[in-house]
Amino acid sequence: MPSLFRFPSGRLAVCALACLLVSCGGGGGGSDGATTGSAQGAECTVDAQKAWLGGYMDEWYFWNRLSPRPDAAAYSSVADYFTALRYTGSDPAYPAADRWSGSQSSEVYNRFFGDGQTLGYGLSVAGIEVAGQPDRPLRVRYVEPLSPAAAAGIRRGDEVLSINGRSASSLIAANDFEALTANAAGDGLRLRLRSLEGAERDVAVTAAVHTLTPVAQANVVTSPGGQRLGHVFVKDMISQATGPLEAAFTRLKAEGAQAVVLDLRYNGGGLVSVGRTVASYAAGTRGQGRVYAQLLYNDRRAPGNNSSFVFEAQPQAIDAPRVYVLSGPRTCSASEQVVNGLRGLGIDTVTIGHTSCGKPVGFVPTARCGMTYSVVNFESVNARGQGRYFDGLAASCRVDEDFSQPLGSPSDPLLAAALAHADTGRCPEAAAGVANAAAADATGDAARRQRARGIRDSGGADGVPGMLPR
Repeated sequence: MPSLFRFPSGRLAVCALACLLVSCGGGGGGSDGATTGSAQGAECTVDAQKAWLGGYMDEWYFWNRLSPRPDAAAYSSVADYFTALRYTGSDPAYPAADRWSGSQSSEVYNRFFGDGQTLGYGLSVAGIEVAGQPDRPLRVRYVEPLSPAAAAGIRRGDEVLSINGRSASSLIAANDFEALTANAAGDGLRLRLRSLEGAERDVAVTAAVHTLTPVAQANVVTSPGGQRLGHVFVKDMISQATGPLEAAFTRLKAEGAQAVVLDLRYNGGGLVSVGRTVASYAAGTRGQGRVYAQLLYNDRRAPGNNSSFVFEAQPQAIDAPRVYVLSGPRTCSASEQVVNGLRGLGIDTVTIGHTSCGKPVGFVPTARCGMTYSVVNFESVNARGQGRYFDGLAASCRVDEDFSQPLGSPSDPLLAAALAHADTGRCPEAAAGVANAAAADATGDAARRQRARGIRDSGGADGVPGMLPR
């Protein structure tokens, strides 16, 4: 493994990257997604953008030695050329093809990572769970607290009967939930819903820019055996999460939490520094000054751009012999890094739910001509050098979600399993057949995710989060 420079926050590495991108003709680079005035006019023709993208991928792409090198002239659009440049999974050391590199408008990127906001309805459904099963009910799994959907009274557990006149069964059969993603403020969504109590209603929702709630819940739950577990639901790893995280753990510690349950089941990632903060609250004194994550770049950029993030000292941290993480196929990138980082310390980290998404790589987002490119630039490993979990991190206790139950309640099967494990040190009996069967869990969930790949069952900022080295 290449030698590493250790930067406590990783910011020096990002600054170095930004300077290098500009000096090598990056044309408005850096990790902010900010577009510079120089990337205008002739530099933004299709040919000029393809030339820049090819050079950038050759220099900065993590798989630059393994990726295809197609003739740019054969592609009429920048998007098609970008797709052709991506790694196809040809090397046994990296068996997964690159399904993560992408781009979005710099406006969308900056809204999410700069302002902590997103454009959309704020409604997510359980599309992955019912993939290929149109006879199953389609339920609302999450509603952003400050979103138009929340204002319209939509709740977790509501059954979706139709969206814009299309039946739920047809949406499931087609794996098509694009209607949940708004294109502009003012777009409309028409829903026919059935409540948990059985009442049907029609709801109209209008898309708007709304503020995200990165830490949506923090509460102490007592197990049947008297163990007090501090449950904190972390939705987004963005800078706006740091204050709410401090408030959450201050409350949990004051209420006598003896162990931590990190609820990352819907956390698609974000900033490495915020994930490190989340992990530091759970690691307590065991982590202080020790390596949380090592970010390793390609052979052209290493070792100068390699960096390490270290655990922080958090006065409100809860020292406990074991940490619980609630996870699933939407637990991705910087949230998976939390699990891997804790395990790098040797902390007993019990994951409950299903296998995570499998994304041990990250980006240094770079802006060009109004678009921000999130290209895989590095892989992440923990203090023990462990990483490359492209099949995801298997669940220690495999437990299915029940979307009719409130998040953070003792009746939520994932949290209930954590409570049972805290009392007995074992997975609940319902999961005993697959408990700790990591290989079976990874294989089964990887196959399920392969079938469901491409399903986008939430609106708003889907595709924006990742693993960013700041």
